Amino acid sequence: MNSLYNLVTKIAEKTLPLAGRFSPKLQLFTQGRKSVFSILEREIEPTSNYLWIHAASLGEFEQAMPIIEELKIRFPKYKVLISFFSPSGYENKKNHPLADVITYLPLDTPQNAQRFLELTRPKVALFIKYEIWPNYLKELKKRNIRTFLVSGVFRKNQIYFKPYGGFMRKALGNFEHLFVQNETSLKLLNNIGFKNISLSGDTRFDRVSKQIRYNNQLKFAEDFINNTTCLVAGSTWLEDETLLLPFINDPSKKIKIILAPHEIKENKIKALQQKIKKKSVRFTENTNKELSSYDVLILDTIGLLGKIYSYADIAYVGGAAGSSGLHNILEPATFGIPIIIGKNYKKFPEAIRLRQLAGLFSVENAEGFSEISNKLIRDKDFRQKTGMIAGHFVNSNVGATNRIISYLKETSVKDDLAKIS
Repeated sequence: MNSLYNLVTKIAEKTLPLAGRFSPKLQLFTQGRKSVFSILEREIEPTSNYLWIHAASLGEFEQAMPIIEELKIRFPKYKVLISFFSPSGYENKKNHPLADVITYLPLDTPQNAQRFLELTRPKVALFIKYEIWPNYLKELKKRNIRTFLVSGVFRKNQIYFKPYGGFMRKALGNFEHLFVQNETSLKLLNNIGFKNISLSGDTRFDRVSKQIRYNNQLKFAEDFINNTTCLVAGSTWLEDETLLLPFINDPSKKIKIILAPHEIKENKIKALQQKIKKKSVRFTENTNKELSSYDVLILDTIGLLGKIYSYADIAYVGGAAGSSGLHNILEPATFGIPIIIGKNYKKFPEAIRLRQLAGLFSVENAEGFSEISNKLIRDKDFRQKTGMIAGHFVNSNVGATNRIISYLKETSVKDDLAKIS
């Protein structure tokens, strides 16, 4: 199986540049990796010690953020290296101030793993959530580099728990310790012989819980909403628009709508605006306009959604209406807001749990969305109680970061981590 995996990975490395000619995203994926080793040769300081955090994309980076912040406080003499697998992660965060070096992760071949680690020489490696790369993990173990999985989530249908999953189970065995989000993951790993596991929870709760303490004031949002009930639809895709648009275009609905599409592309923003029958305005064109006179505001920029949720009375979080994957429901939940999502959320334990607690609603179609939205708008007490459940859900699940950092601190006597800190 190891030989087959390496063959497939090598073939992918050779063929992806060809596929990139037909896909802008794949082109970024391949072009970005061409310069990884030259960037590392230029930016890695040979005399410095590095903590390496690897995240697949933006969502995993958000999970890593509270860990990175605490590591910089607890181990200030370390530098931070962050790697991304996807272009959406790297391209959006390549200049993030928390990191000393940010790069793509080269594809998981034995040669790439060896060269990457020869150049970076991390003292500790943290892989976030789903990132299990056999050759990197094998090489880390070979070099006696402490390696951890953070905020891991496991489901019984994954390859690790299949009769033919020995190769990937062996890869998991290269972690010194696995920090998992829920009891289900813990039990699944116990059942295949893993004992080096802690039920730490999800670090995203720590991340979003801090947002409420920041200054979330946005003058343009206040001008637009003008003391009217507001629905914020964040990280939406085309499938989400299908659910939302009949409600948005209903002339009887006297509320404000803020739309924050996941993809900020000119052609898609224009197409969306053309489908909206009410008076709409884009964030990038709001200068010198009387925002309170508009019904719909399209947030055609990035970096503001976390603050925008603080102005919402109701939140719709995109991704689950189709197959893109549910986006972060915890961002609005931390502000005590009732949340609506699509139907495809079974891979997201936080959504399952919040729905069980009645702080979140899942809808299958436009009719279902309109029905629950109307109830939340009409019944203020129901809306507030539902929002309180969401807010309490976040507050009662913080602490994963401290559990993980405490473990690292307590076990740092194993190596020179304590000396360097």
